[in-house]
Amino acid sequence: VKYTHSRGAMCKPRQTKRGQESPPSSSPARPRPRPRTPRRPETMARKGVSYVTAAQLVSMARDPRVAIIDVRDEERICDAHIAGSHHYASDGFADRLPEIAEATRGKETLVFHCALSQVRGPSCARMFLDYLSEAKEESAVKSITVLERGFNGWELSGRAVCRCKDAPCKGVCS
Repeated sequence: VKYTHSRGAMCKPRQTKRGQESPPSSSPARPRPRPRTPRRPETMARKGVSYVTAAQLVSMARDPRVAIIDVRDEERICDAHIAGSHHYASDGFADRLPEIAEATRGKETLVFHCALSQVRGPSCARMFLDYLSEAKEESAVKSITVLERGFNGWELSGRAVCRCKDAPCKGVCS
């Protein structure tokens, strides 16, 4: 079934909620505004993940109950890393969730980062948060955070970096 618009243009019938066709309105169709996908830290915070600055991480990293999780892929091998960080590349992150949970057992705060902490770091943080919420065993993790500006921001701000090849980094090489 096709309907003719008042201006002579052909248009298709719209579907109603019950699957019935309804004739199109005589007013010209307006494009619906696309819902914006917020990418701001406040959005992640509402879902259980918050952001920390490099300055905040400096003081947090001294606490033995904090683990830094680097999810960069090849960059970690070529570049430096934050001393004491664990490395779980984002390309195989989902397969290693139980291993990551075991490696971070007893930690209360996990700080995720990638190069810029715009995609991989926040995605892996959310994935790990979802994993913990579905896991049957108890976890000491109380806070999952993402490093603002990622490793690149950390290094550009003059923070100490480590160039060791240890996995995990022992944190004595900064």
